[in-house]
Amino acid sequence: MSADQKLSSLVFVPFPIMSHLATAVKTAKLLADRDERLSITVLAMKLPIDTLISSYTKNSPDARVKVVELPADEPTFTKLMKSSKNFFFRYIESQKGAVRDAVAEIMKNSRSSTFAGFVIDMFCTPMIDVANELGVPTYMFFSSGSATLGLMFHLQSLRDDSNVDLMEYKNSDAALSIPTFVHPVPVAVWPSAVFEDSDFLDFAKRFRETKGIIVNTFLEFETHQIRSLSDDKNIPPVFPVGPILQADANKIEQEKQKHGEIMGWLDRQPDSSVVFLCFGTHGCLEGDQVKEIAVALENSGHRFLWSLRKPPPKEKVAFPGEYENSEEVLPEGFLERTAEMGKVIGWAPQMAVLSHPAVGGFVSHCGWNSTLESVWCGVPMAVWPLSAEQQANAFLLVKEFEMAVEIKMDYNKDSNVIVGAETIEKAIRQLMDPENEIRVKVRALTEKSRMALMEGGSSYNYLKRFVENVVNNIS
Repeated sequence: MSADQKLSSLVFVPFPIMSHLATAVKTAKLLADRDERLSITVLAMKLPIDTLISSYTKNSPDARVKVVELPADEPTFTKLMKSSKNFFFRYIESQKGAVRDAVAEIMKNSRSSTFAGFVIDMFCTPMIDVANELGVPTYMFFSSGSATLGLMFHLQSLRDDSNVDLMEYKNSDAALSIPTFVHPVPVAVWPSAVFEDSDFLDFAKRFRETKGIIVNTFLEFETHQIRSLSDDKNIPPVFPVGPILQADANKIEQEKQKHGEIMGWLDRQPDSSVVFLCFGTHGCLEGDQVKEIAVALENSGHRFLWSLRKPPPKEKVAFPGEYENSEEVLPEGFLERTAEMGKVIGWAPQMAVLSHPAVGGFVSHCGWNSTLESVWCGVPMAVWPLSAEQQANAFLLVKEFEMAVEIKMDYNKDSNVIVGAETIEKAIRQLMDPENEIRVKVRALTEKSRMALMEGGSSYNYLKRFVENVVNNIS
């Protein structure tokens, strides 16, 4: 960059949980590495209940990607938590002033750069108001896939443009045609927030105000979905630049060293012999369901590595924790009987595990980050969604792409449904069958996922288009 050329400064505002923050930082790093004209600051809001963010923000990843931690507003968070069902999103709204002040400070200290705009998380749409006040564009980072983005847009359009009362579909067996899906999508796999949160589809309405949407996916994976969005003139330009994974090679190596006991156990297992069960950072199941999983694993006869997390107290807003003694929720004698074939752990270094050659199957909650990690590592999935958009992701993988095994596609952790051991065992056997054709599909996608990021690949080219969009929109 020439000495007289100004930097273009982007400010990222991720949703304040670790998975969203880590992916936002990786995206910012990708942009900064790609174009020397870009200087990026990530504003890390904090939730008083999440202690991981502070430890993460201590190490800024790059000279041109700074992570600035905003102070946690515990009194406001506590007040909202007691008074509002949607307190997470109300808390984001309350942070507009803090974000505005942080941007003012950034620009005061960066006179050599031009403020190019915001890149906000899908759940941080109130920050569009701040961007409008400052007269700069807003872009969005959508951390799930293109199919779900299209589902949100379509349902929002039905509600606002066609005056459809979506509540009429609640608990029905209906299935609607959605442009980003080939098959009609059953109501049972729509995000439950469509019916439980009157504000949910307002997010999608505000998505339309942005100048462009970065999506963590890649063209070879969601081909129909991306083209469907690109053909819709009522939707901002879409830039699939993924897969953007939270852990890179260095991070994976660090996790392997840190969790030597887990990795050592995997080292002793034959290739593709272990089924890995993990339900994400926020995923956990209650005792009766845990026992059914244990019975299924024992009866299946397959080696297993099970990340078993303890649910938080029902009266408390918190993330899952660890059992001091997992025997309290497992069938009597389970650990002794399965000592030679399996290992029960707490929190799992997911990418380190999935990238190990011993792992041959992944029982997953279908969070989008986990889905991309499964594809990247070439490990087929058995889907067991818990919440959010995970049911729609499961439908995409099982019905649209035919590249995953179903345990229960429409499962919701807030229901009283218990998935029986026989159902789980059958899915595990199918998943671990070396002749199952889904293995071939997933491994083919693994190669394509890596090619997409290389020079000349689809995501590489879309990233270039996004940078051009940013530069062209600078006032």
